Formats: sequence, structure tokens, C-alpha cells
Amino acid sequence: MSTVMEQLQKQDPSLTTTGSGDVAVLFIHGFLDDQSVWDDVVSELATANAQFLRLDLAGMGDRSGDEGPYSLERYADDVARVVAGLDRPVVVVAQSMATLVAELVGVRHPDKVVGAVFVTPVPLAGTHLPEEAVGPFRHLGGDAEAQRGIRQYLGGGLNESGLDKLTYIGGRIRPEVVTHLVDCWNEGIPNAPAESDFSSPVLIIRGEADPFATAELISSAVAPRFRHVKEEVLSGAGHWPHVEQPQNVAALIGRFLKEVSEASATTSGAADARGWINAFASKSADDFGEAFHRDVVLEASVIRSPITGRENVKAVMSAASSIYESLEFTHQTVNGPRTYLEWQATAFSGLKINGVTILTKDEAGQIVSAAIHHRPLDAALRFSAELGKRLGKSVGDESRFYSAD
Repeated sequence: MSTVMEQLQKQDPSLTTTGSGDVAVLFIHGFLDDQSVWDDVVSELATANAQFLRLDLAGMGDRSGDEGPYSLERYADDVARVVAGLDRPVVVVAQSMATLVAELVGVRHPDKVVGAVFVTPVPLAGTHLPEEAVGPFRHLGGDAEAQRGIRQYLGGGLNESGLDKLTYIGGRIRPEVVTHLVDCWNEGIPNAPAESDFSSPVLIIRGEADPFATAELISSAVAPRFRHVKEEVLSGAGHWPHVEQPQNVAALIGRFLKEVSEASATTSGAADARGWINAFASKSADDFGEAFHRDVVLEASVIRSPITGRENVKAVMSAASSIYESLEFTHQTVNGPRTYLEWQATAFSGLKINGVTILTKDEAGQIVSAAIHHRPLDAALRFSAELGKRLGKSVGDESRFYSAD
């Protein structure tokens, strides 16, 4: 077990982890539940390239004896502490009341939380149901029969085994804690913004037969708040689709993880390209060097043989950027470790030059090779001659460059 996980589990002994991979998936349970409600989903996802983490929120599960406060802010503090301690991107998966916690954590750690799955979510501002509606929920603590009844009503697809499991889990929670938990999801966060500050992709999973997190509630008060959101509806499922239909929920989460992973790779490549583009704008050798591996290799149609080494490549790129009178990057795409850039430039009093640059990075994100192709040929030859004139012998034999003639 890693030192990081040992430290996190010292802070929260309820934290459990399985699997390993490039992304961490952190599951957060909802009202009256504990981390075990995710067991079947995690089991279905066992082959995914991910580390799966589950925890109990204060007052529930193995933390049923924890003292208060039992508030969204306290829960967000606990979960954010785990996220901050992880050494990889995080996707948070939360259900019902916990979706509020997940959003708060995502806003606190926009650099770490790359996606969120909200299962039967409630609005960040709360549901604000009248007391006659929430009163029965406040009195569920210690009443197994009432808990079973409400689970049966809200969980349209729960079988007897699922009902037994959820009723047992809820029975561990003290009555005074239940009362506070109702306030959490009913009152929500005061002055919640109309548009969420969480900008990463969001997947909403809703049970078609859920009378609580209804289509109307989600379409009016949840989904519109997010910039990148997709909604999936599970037929026959109620408020606990992760217990009712774990295979289907796991399949949706698995697909979302793949999409987020691909998007992260594209973003990473775009970030590398942005540094390259900015370096051309500044025409600074040091700016070019920040992204280069020590043994980077530069190949180009304007040089006869490759140039190797960070300092040599920095010098060439700085000199080349000073020749351009204008330079515009017009298209960009990323495929695995490679970023492809198309560009248009002018030099020599308006001579037009077009080209393609291919950047290849290693696992650490440093550029290990750059291939630059100029066209048309007469412009490339003239550019090579000028480059050789400006560099002289600083990067080796002058015969490396072509003559304009």
C-alpha cells in the first residue's frame, strides 16, 4: 500500500481502496447509506484501468458514532482531504445528497477532479420541500419498518435482498443524525449559484421510476447548471439504481471514464501545444526550452540532419521564430502522445509559408521530438539559408543548412 494511502487511512479509517490505474474514482454514498452500497458497481468495474475508493460520511456506516456537525461543509472537507492527497486525476461518483458534496469538492479542486457522475441527484440549493413532506424523513431514524417502506416506495427496482441491505445500513444511523441529514439535502447550500463553478464533464444517471429525483427536478434545477452534462435514464430503476441495476450503472460509469480519459489526454496535448505556441509569440529560447526533454530531437525540412539536445534545439527554435513576420496556428489535433499543428506564416517582406508541426511527448509530458515541415520548396530553401546565417556554427556544421540558390 502506498504511503499516501496509509496517511489518508490514518485520517479516515473507513476509507477503502481497490484496483490501480491512471485515474482515481471516488464513490460517495447518499442519505441513510454507507460505502457498501457501491460494492456491486465497483465489482462490475474491476477490470477498468482505475483505482476505486470508497468512504463513510460522518454519522453513517463505520462512522456512525462520529459526533457532529453533520453538514455538507463538513462532508466536503472530509472528501476534499482525500482528493488533495491523491496523486492522479479524480472522478467523483455520488448519489442523491452526496452529489452536493461532490460538486463542492469539484469546485475546490478543479485541477484534480476531471469529471463527476451524479446518480439521482438533488439540486445544490436543496429541495426545499414543505415540512409536511420532509417530516416523515426526519423520523426514519431507529424505525426499520418506516425505512423499509420509504425505500420500497422510492426504489422502484429494489428486490428483497436490496431492501434488506439498505434497511440494515440505515438502521445503524442514530435518529439525531438522520434529522440533520434531512436538513442537508432539503436546505442545500445557501445562495447556490445558478450556474455551477464546476466546469468538468458531468454524467447524470436517473432512474425512470424515481419519484424523488424526477425528470422535472433534474431538467429544471440540476442539469442546466453544468456546462458539459449528459443524462442517462435507466428504465425500471428508482432512487438507488446503483443497488437496483449495478451492471447498467457500472457500464455507464465505465463509458464515462473512457471519455474523460480521452478528453484529459487531448487537454494534456493541447497544454503542450499552448506552450509551444506561446514560445513563438515571445520568441524566447528559454520559453521553448521549458517543454523540451534533455535529449529532444528536432527534424525539419529546412535542415539536412537532425539537431539534438535541449540547448541546441532551443537556439534553433528561437532563431526560427525571429525570422517569421507573422505566424498563425490554424488547426490542432491530438493522437496519444502526438500533437499535430497546422500553421501559416509570412517572412521576407510577405512571403507566404505553410507548414505542419508534429510534437511527440513522453510519459512525463516533455517533448522528446519535434518534426517541422515547411512548404513551398522555394520558401523552405530561403528560410533554411537565413536560419543558417543567423545561427552560424552555434549548432554545428553550417552545411546542415540549404542554400537559397
